[in-house]
Amino acid sequence: MCGIVGYIGKEEASEVLLDGLRRLEYRGYDSAGMVVLNGNTLEIRRSVGKLANLEAHLKKHPLTGHAGVGHTRWATHGRPSEENAHPHRDATGRVVVVHNGIIENYMALKAGLQARGVKFESQTDTEVVAHLVGEAIARRRQAPVPLSPPLFVEAVREALSEIKGTYALGIVSADCPEVVIGARRECPLLVGVGENEFFLASDAPAILSRTRNAIFLQDGDLAVLSREKVLLFSIETGQPIERKTTYLPWDALQAEKAGYRHFMLKEIFEQPRSLEDTLRGRLDINELKVHLDTLKLSEEQIKKFRKMTIVACGTSYHAGLMARYLFESWVQAPCDVEIASEFRYRNPLIGPEDLLVAISQSGETADTIAAVRHAKGKGATTLAICNSVGSTLYRECHGKILTHCGPEIGVASTKAFTAQLAVLYVLALYGALLRGTLPRPDVENIMRNLLHLSRWVGEALKTDAGVAALAKKYFHSRNFLFLGRNLNYPIALEGALKLKEISYIHAEGYPSGELKHGPIALIDEDMPVIAIATQGRVYDKVMTNLEEVSARGGRVIALATVGDTRITALTSGHRLDAGHPRIHGPRGQCGAAPTVGLPHRRPPRL
Repeated sequence: MCGIVGYIGKEEASEVLLDGLRRLEYRGYDSAGMVVLNGNTLEIRRSVGKLANLEAHLKKHPLTGHAGVGHTRWATHGRPSEENAHPHRDATGRVVVVHNGIIENYMALKAGLQARGVKFESQTDTEVVAHLVGEAIARRRQAPVPLSPPLFVEAVREALSEIKGTYALGIVSADCPEVVIGARRECPLLVGVGENEFFLASDAPAILSRTRNAIFLQDGDLAVLSREKVLLFSIETGQPIERKTTYLPWDALQAEKAGYRHFMLKEIFEQPRSLEDTLRGRLDINELKVHLDTLKLSEEQIKKFRKMTIVACGTSYHAGLMARYLFESWVQAPCDVEIASEFRYRNPLIGPEDLLVAISQSGETADTIAAVRHAKGKGATTLAICNSVGSTLYRECHGKILTHCGPEIGVASTKAFTAQLAVLYVLALYGALLRGTLPRPDVENIMRNLLHLSRWVGEALKTDAGVAALAKKYFHSRNFLFLGRNLNYPIALEGALKLKEISYIHAEGYPSGELKHGPIALIDEDMPVIAIATQGRVYDKVMTNLEEVSARGGRVIALATVGDTRITALTSGHRLDAGHPRIHGPRGQCGAAPTVGLPHRRPPRL
C-alpha cells in the first residue's frame, strides 16, 4: 500500500520526508520519490526498490528547501520503474503530485489530454491528475500575476471534479511555493500540526516522531498547509470547513498497527477495505462487463482453454478449492486444484490447451513458482493471482491479476485470503461471460452481491466481542472439528488451518458428509464442532450431520444465515448477534449463530 508524506516548515524538507517514508516502509512498496520546493524552483528525486536507494541518490544529489511531498509506491498501473515512481508532474514541470488510490476513469481522461497535445511520461493513472491541475491553473492564471493560494485551490478543485475513483493526494506548485495541498476521497490522509510547521501523511507513524497532534481528513476534504496555519475546504463546494485536532497517544509501533493490539487483528479488520480495493473498477453492472486490465490473455485464449489447473499452497490452496466449484458451475469447464509442492513430483497431464492459475499472496512462494515453470515447460499458459507487483510469480506468468490488499504483516493470511477469493469470483464470472454459460439475471445477481461484499464483511466483523467471548470459553479445548459442505468445505479447511497456526490447537476440517466415515467416533462433550451451516441447497444435509453431532453430546458452534431459527434451536437456542453477544448455555454448551455477514444469496446453479 502506498505511503504519502508532506511537509512545510522550518526544517530541511528532504530529511523530514525521508524520515516519514522510512516509518511507512512496513506498508510495502516497490519504488520511492520526493519533490522539494526551494523558492520558485522544484526538484524531484526518484528510485526503484528500497528506500535506501532513494537515500543513496539524495546523498549524491541533495535537495534543499523547506516544503515538499514524498511517496512510496506499490504499483497498480505500470510496472515498478523510475518513470512510474511518484511524484509526477504536469506538462510545464511546475505542478507535482503524489497519489494513493485508483483513478477509475483515467483512461478516458488520458485520451482527452492526449487529444489536446499532452505527452505522458509514465504508465500511471496518477499523472492525469498533474496534467488536469496544470491545465486548470493555466486557465485561471493571468501571467505575470503570481499564482495565489486561492487560485491554486480552485484549480485543484476543478481538476478533482473530473476524477472518478479514490485518492489521497499531495500537490505542490513551483508557482505557489508557500503552500502544500492535500485532498482525500476514500483513502486515509491526515495533517500533522506542529509549531510553525505542518505535515501531511497517509498514516500516523510518519509524523509521530515530530508531533502528536493531527487532523484526520474526511472524504471530500481539501487541506492547504502553510508555515503559519492549515485551512480546510470542501472539494465539492469550496466552502471552508473545520475538523478537530486529535492528540495521538500511540507510540510508533502502536500507530503502525492502527491502534490494534497486533497486526493480525488489524488485518482482519482491514478486510472490508481490501475487498473494496480489489474489486474496484473490475465490475460494470450496467454493461455486464468484467474489466481485468492486467490479464494479458486474449478473449479467444480464455474461450479455447480445455481445462484449468489451480496450484497454490496453504491458505491460497483453500481459495483455489473454493474456486473449483465456481469454474465448473459457472464456466462449465474442468478444473483441478493441486497443492503446488506436490504438482511437479508426478507427471501432470497439462499442455498447450490448458490454463494453469498460480495463487500466492507474496508472489514468491517457491513451490508455486516451481509449478509454474513446470507447466510452462509443458506448453501451458500461466496466470498469476498475487499481491505483489514485480514479484517472481508476477514476472514469470503470461497473465496476472493483482489483489489490492496491501502487505500482510500478521502470521496468518486473512485479508489476502478473502481478496484472493474475490479475484477468483471475478475471474470465474469473466470466463462465464466469454463463454456465455450464465444467464443474464444470474450475472447481475453475482455482480450485485460482489459489489455489496465489503459492507457485508464489515457487518460480520461487528461480532468481534462475541467471538472473543467464545474464544475465552473454549480456549482450553485441545481439539476442534470444522465441518462444511460444497463451497463451505474449503472454508472449513481454512478455519481449521487458522486455529492450528495461531493457537497451536489441533483442528481438522472435514466435508460434513464424511462425518459418519470416521470422525464421528471422536465427538463427545470435549470436542467442539464448528459448523458452517449457511442456507443453500445443501443446508438440510448439513443440518442432518449436526443432529448426529448433537446426539453424541458434541458442542456445536454454528456460523449460520441471519434469521435461521432452526440452527438456533440446535445450538441450545443462543445467538451471537453483531454488537450484542449473548453466549451461555446448559452444561457448558454454547451455540453461536451469527446474525450478520452475507445474507442468503446463493450463487446461481452452484
